Amino acid sequence: MALKQLIITRKISEKTAKLEKLKAAQAEQATKRAAMKKREEELEQAVQEITEQTEEAVKAEVDAAVAEFEADAAALEAEVKQTETDVAAVEAEIEELKGELEEIQQKLDEPAEEIVIEDRPEDEDATRARRNERSDRHMPHINTRAAYGRIVTRDDVKTFLTRVREFAAQKRAVTGGELTIPQVLLSLVREQIEESSKLLRYVNLQSVPGTARQTIMGSIPEGVWTEMCATLNELALSFSGVEVDGFKVGGYIPVCNALLYDNDVDLAGQIVYALNRAIGLALDKAILYGTGTKMPRGILPRLAQTAQPEGYPATAPAWVDLHTTNITTITAANSTGIKLFQSILHAFGAAKKKYGTGGKFWAMNEKTHMVLTSEALTFNAAGAIVSGIDQTMPVIGGDIVELDFIPDNVILAGYGENYLLAEREGMAIDQSEHVRFIQDQTVFRGIARYDGLPVIPEAFVAIGINGATVSATAVTFAEDTANG
Repeated sequence: MALKQLIITRKISEKTAKLEKLKAAQAEQATKRAAMKKREEELEQAVQEITEQTEEAVKAEVDAAVAEFEADAAALEAEVKQTETDVAAVEAEIEELKGELEEIQQKLDEPAEEIVIEDRPEDEDATRARRNERSDRHMPHINTRAAYGRIVTRDDVKTFLTRVREFAAQKRAVTGGELTIPQVLLSLVREQIEESSKLLRYVNLQSVPGTARQTIMGSIPEGVWTEMCATLNELALSFSGVEVDGFKVGGYIPVCNALLYDNDVDLAGQIVYALNRAIGLALDKAILYGTGTKMPRGILPRLAQTAQPEGYPATAPAWVDLHTTNITTITAANSTGIKLFQSILHAFGAAKKKYGTGGKFWAMNEKTHMVLTSEALTFNAAGAIVSGIDQTMPVIGGDIVELDFIPDNVILAGYGENYLLAEREGMAIDQSEHVRFIQDQTVFRGIARYDGLPVIPEAFVAIGINGATVSATAVTFAEDTANG
């Protein structure tokens, strides 16, 4: 919820700046209107002065000036009306955002829900329901010291931090020293992962307790026309499914013991920041480029398959070769101006939407985004340079997501809900002060477990612009040096 405050505040700032520009344009248009009024008066006087004795050349010149004036006046009025419409729309958006911000603040001002920590194990259904609880219980803004101050006043967080300090102060081995994150910090970590993992909001995220199966219904059969009293034909309807397991993602981060004895705000900040950044980056890479070996299967490696892999499940949908239809390279000659966007839209036509109606995403790095923006530059009616692309793809729509690990001139796009990301149970933090005792550091270990794959790979495409070759192995993952 805290991050939503940041995002909404930033949006309000952007909308306000846009509104100021529109107001400035209105002032300029008012000046133009005054000039047009004076020009109109001069033309009226010129028309009145025309008589039968006036030369034809002069009459023609006046008529041309009147026609030009009428065209300019119509264009100006259209521009004024459009600006008025834009101003009204932006003002409405600002008011709506302010309303959302006020609702969030009201929720934050409500007394915190008391959390009772019991030693007895919870009922399995209750545990699953609690862990599946979404962002309604997220805590205030995590990037400010004041917000951390509010967080660490909660009893369960105080207990967590106190246990960390006690472990750090002990000079003996700690058996079973796992620190389970209290509910308030678990929500905080989850919210941060969703923000740092830019793709998590687009895919089909499901929390599952064990091996899970996604059932997929085959294509709807076509009805058969026949005589009114004839026997009906049998229609075939098939079902298939894919299974997901679970793989561990995470690592350990050493924290200077001085931080453990510093104020609670800095301690919580170090732990939360490290966990969300490490896991979020790994998730984004796996969704797009995951090899499927000890990690989720990524979208591009599936599209690049040229033959059905060994061990392909018999219950899964029929394997389809997509490496020529859904991976496209646009030549440099077609990578400029409107040709570029025509080629991109043509390539995206290979993405099938029949298994979902959700939004599209276009993943690329910042440089590629700037290339698209520059190719969409044009002049508006006021003579200012503008671009037809911002954070959404023009004409076809869909959010543009910047991920720096994607190679230059490569775009991965599709209907995200057709990617299944299975999330295993929770996250935990372990600690040990013996690993780096000489360095006076305590090592914290963050763990999460996920698996995933594109359930309907036909819903995705990979596009290379400027002649770039799309490679499923262009991105490398952090090496698992600890396990050889």
